[in-house]
Amino acid sequence: MSVDIATVKRVARLSRIAVSEDDLERMTGELNGILGFVELLSEVDVSGVEPMTSVTPITMRKRADAVTDGDKAADIVANAPNSDQNFFLVPKVVE
Repeated sequence: MSVDIATVKRVARLSRIAVSEDDLERMTGELNGILGFVELLSEVDVSGVEPMTSVTPITMRKRADAVTDGDKAADIVANAPNSDQNFFLVPKVVE
């Protein structure tokens, strides 16, 4: 895939970057170089390589998945202006 000046203008407009007419030719060459490098990466044989999220082996810290109700429903609604059976009472707003 090659990039032309019209594509550079469109990308600059979409990313809201001001690019002068003098820089368009230079950026076209740079973007073509980047895309050429990406095309080279597709030639690398990655069969048998497991996908990873980091270059260093890290295991995620996990907490125990336990229900922690807390038995604090009465404390939570204690400061509410209106409550009934540990539920908040609010005025009707939809007719």
